[in-house]
Amino acid sequence: MFECRLLIMLTMYKVTVGLVALLLVSTVRAEHVLSVGELLERANRDIVRGADEPTVVGDIAVEDDNGRNADPCISTGCKWPKSSDGLVYVPYIIANHFTSRELQVIQRGLDSFASVTCIRFVPRYNERDYLSIESRSGCYSYVGRLGYGQTVSLDRSGCIYHNTVQHELLHALGFNHEQTRSDRDSHIRVLWENIIENMKYNFDKIATLNQGTPYDYNSVMQYHKTGFSKNESTESISAEHGNIKYLWSVLWQISKDICHFQTKRISV
Repeated sequence: MFECRLLIMLTMYKVTVGLVALLLVSTVRAEHVLSVGELLERANRDIVRGADEPTVVGDIAVEDDNGRNADPCISTGCKWPKSSDGLVYVPYIIANHFTSRELQVIQRGLDSFASVTCIRFVPRYNERDYLSIESRSGCYSYVGRLGYGQTVSLDRSGCIYHNTVQHELLHALGFNHEQTRSDRDSHIRVLWENIIENMKYNFDKIATLNQGTPYDYNSVMQYHKTGFSKNESTESISAEHGNIKYLWSVLWQISKDICHFQTKRISV
């Protein structure tokens, strides 16, 4: 009897370990196979948000419906203050409902800005304005500094990926999606006929302040070329000048030095 119980316990342990390993492998595989746009699309699909959550358009939180096609950096200002040492310090807190593995992914995303930009995400002490990183309904963030505590939602069920974390943090710094830039028609062509009808708002142009920054096809803020298309083999976006080879690569990186040409956009 004892041997039977021991055998059952060992079998259950092996099954549990196997399931955990499978989950970890699936998580890593998803990030390497899917682009950040695909990850966001999947995570935010059929989301029902709580009454205490903001209006969310795609993965951008807005305070009211009037903000759907407006850049808050134009209408209200959204800049984070620049310190006397030339760095931009952005305070944050992280909710205590994340696992240690999830915290590692989030922290890696926060720390990734320091090596290539002037941005420093720092734990909040008593600053008035800060980011509150939480697992809410889907992946979303406000654009730029809103004032006081502002939510960056990283849903545990689909948003804990390095590039997704970077993407939402860039929204919080003041960046919109690349394909919604006011100058996008000079760089890409939106194939409206191939886009799911109720998803076309994801491609509406916004009166963005581009601050002389070049259009970046490989930006972590650029959605993939089949994003929200009616089927996976049909493109929703094409490059205006035929430069398809390097468009929407699977491994998204922050390839530009934000401090070099975008500091004036995100800081005062």
